[in-house]
Amino acid sequence: MTDATHGSDASNDGSDDRIIRIGSGQGFWGDDLEAPVRQVEGGPLDYLMMDYLAEVTMSIMQKQRSRNPEAGYARDFIPLMERIFPKIVEGGVRIVTNAGGVNPLGCGEAVVAAGRASGVGGKARVGVVTGDDLRERLPELVSAGHELRNMETGAHIEEILDRVESANAYIGAGPIVRALQGGADVIVTGRSTDTALTYAPMMHEFGWAEDDWDRLAHGVVAGHINECGAQASGGNALVDWWTIPAMEAVGFPIVEARADGSFVVTKHPGTGGRVNRPVVTEQLLYEMGDPSEYITPDVVADFTSLRLEEVGPDRVRVSGIRGGPATDFLKVSIAYEDGYKAVGTLVYAWPDAAAKARASARILRERLDRLGLRFDEVRVELVGWDSTHGHLAGPPPADLPEVQLRVAVRGQDRAAVERFTRELAPLVLTGSPSVTGFAGGRPRVQEIMAYWPALIRKEAVQPHLDVQILEV
Repeated sequence: MTDATHGSDASNDGSDDRIIRIGSGQGFWGDDLEAPVRQVEGGPLDYLMMDYLAEVTMSIMQKQRSRNPEAGYARDFIPLMERIFPKIVEGGVRIVTNAGGVNPLGCGEAVVAAGRASGVGGKARVGVVTGDDLRERLPELVSAGHELRNMETGAHIEEILDRVESANAYIGAGPIVRALQGGADVIVTGRSTDTALTYAPMMHEFGWAEDDWDRLAHGVVAGHINECGAQASGGNALVDWWTIPAMEAVGFPIVEARADGSFVVTKHPGTGGRVNRPVVTEQLLYEMGDPSEYITPDVVADFTSLRLEEVGPDRVRVSGIRGGPATDFLKVSIAYEDGYKAVGTLVYAWPDAAAKARASARILRERLDRLGLRFDEVRVELVGWDSTHGHLAGPPPADLPEVQLRVAVRGQDRAAVERFTRELAPLVLTGSPSVTGFAGGRPRVQEIMAYWPALIRKEAVQPHLDVQILEV
């Protein structure tokens, strides 16, 4: 444990020489469940951020909640908290996470129960941030003139309003800071921006003002590095990937932050993985649009201004980042029903594996046409040859040992998609030879959740954000 003082009223003039250690514990819902345990047990830490949400995750959670009103959050977060609660209370480690999904209050109450079950009753508080969920408010917002146009197509939200499954505004650091000021040891949010899970603790600890653009920009970059877990400490790295050690017990990244905004990216000693300039650079480029204008709810960060410097083994210093005023808008992630899909596969063996697969795909297409089945899209891929690079893969060699034929259809007519699922298996005996596996059996019809990104003025969301503090 470092000498951080929670609820700090430290000056933001840069004279504060403390170091706040903010570790990453999850990069997505389904990430390494042992990573948070390694983080809280592996060495000193002040905060642990855990990012669970992606665009499609919200719609999955909403589907779960529609079947069970008590669901709608990352359920595996609860047994994890029960496991580490005694350790974080003992060490003073505070948790900041968006595991709340579309039901942050339900998640918060489950965390309280987990704390009591773990034996820390009366020793901790849980802060819950709500108000990002706009689904029930959409008709009211549209009537008030918020068009929520699709940022990619310009289409008006009314085109899909009756098919919306989830709608959540990306909120910034403000409510998280309020929860920390209220003494919360665990903060659960809904659709917080990934980066705010890291820079909100920095704002709180160092007393940064809401218009301290350069320091906030440093926090955003720190959050961007932390948000994907081990991707910033050697996982999924391209440069010299085969030399990265002990990935079976990879150390997740830790940001060592200072009051002036600068920070060092590192990991616990003795853990696997690697933190160096190439690895951190790759993470900085992840999901990057215009690097000079990385827009968040609290600041616009200029990633082109940052400086990276290796200052020791598994230690990269980040500094020099410039920031500018935030925009007047928040991004809204909307998921809506958009028909059905099914995906089926067959494996073809040498010789002429690719030619056999392509011939069977042609036979299947002609049979679907004869049946009068129409789809919005039919996609054919040869896994093992062109599924990654498409036409850039060029013609397959004749000695290709095997390929997997993957055929996918999507459309609005569920019955047509269902009929497609019955037409793949007959190819085993009525198509090209050498089928070696009907992987997974008959394809399953799945509902399609499409993504609708939009913008909304902040004043439509901010008054509805609320922070509750629950006693464990």
